[in-house]
Amino acid sequence: MDNFKAGIYKQQLEYKSFLPSKINRDFNIGDKETVMLLEEASRGLGQIDAYSLLVPDIDLFIQMHIFKEATLSSKIEGTQTTLEDAVKPEEIILPEKHDDWAEVQNYTKAMDFAVKQLKELPVSMRLIKEIHKILLSGVRGAKKYPGEIRRSQNWIGGSNLKDAFFVPPHHDDLPELLSDMEHFWHNKNLKIPLLIKAAIFHYQFETLHPFCDGNGRMGRLIIPLMLVSEGVLSKPVLYISDFFERNKGAYYDCLTVARTSNDIGGWVKFFLSGMIKTANDARETLCKVVEYKAGIDKKILGIGSRAKTANILAGTMFSTPVIGINKAAEILGVSYNTAARLIQLLENENIIRQIDDKERNKYYELNGYLDLFKRQV
Repeated sequence: MDNFKAGIYKQQLEYKSFLPSKINRDFNIGDKETVMLLEEASRGLGQIDAYSLLVPDIDLFIQMHIFKEATLSSKIEGTQTTLEDAVKPEEIILPEKHDDWAEVQNYTKAMDFAVKQLKELPVSMRLIKEIHKILLSGVRGAKKYPGEIRRSQNWIGGSNLKDAFFVPPHHDDLPELLSDMEHFWHNKNLKIPLLIKAAIFHYQFETLHPFCDGNGRMGRLIIPLMLVSEGVLSKPVLYISDFFERNKGAYYDCLTVARTSNDIGGWVKFFLSGMIKTANDARETLCKVVEYKAGIDKKILGIGSRAKTANILAGTMFSTPVIGINKAAEILGVSYNTAARLIQLLENENIIRQIDDKERNKYYELNGYLDLFKRQV
């Protein structure tokens, strides 16, 4: 990829903006290390996809993957919600944590919406704008034109345009550059492996910074959509923000070096390394989840006549792992007292545990389930 030229700096009134080169063209991929990383990443994605198709009730577990991705992608941008808080219902979130919690909820809503829309729409600026509108609606950034391409200059780092760390292209240049980026993704004549295409697309998206706010989260959210839309993954079970958050300094450095030194190859290698690590972690997590669910199912069988109802409640908690007695009663279509007795049975079997000290309207979590999705520190 030695023939890559990142772009030029364009003089504006009192500052210079970066005008990136268009990417809808072929890239020469001759580096052996890149080829080896690509092979390993492709193999890893193939394994996780095959495994996900064999996992019973896989859709129950996907929601937790999305919660984890939402939490970590938002954390990169400074949001402090933990995975434990992210899965809690709004009514038990502390007021001082509500704004951060709401941003993570928007991310999960945006991802859920996007996955469903892929059946009707390809990955495109139209879909991206619709997702962005959900991502920023009603939270910090809501006044920064959710779902609309920016019509003013933004910048990264620093207090103003003059001392900014990076100034993306002027908004007048965006329409042509965004069209080029979209055509690049859908150009079947380009002989570029899909994962490398995804890496270049992400680099270009973050360089263009097309929205007034939320560009980092939006750019990371697009990555799994690309993999699903192109059939690399059948289910959205792989999210790379965990790798980016662990290696945040290197993530930003690789993007910066690509722009300043024309080293898109270094960014691609970093991206592929992330795909390899993420695929391995996702496969390991799914294995643990399947083993964990088998243990839960075995315990529930021992409950006796209430096993069927208990199984419905436990199944719900695999996608919503924190639940109150009132909500459990609503899901099961039973009275509060009946739901409370069933929850007591599950608590006695150490399947769930209470997370507060209330006497009524108690809340419970699926015991140990969240731990399977936490990073190993």
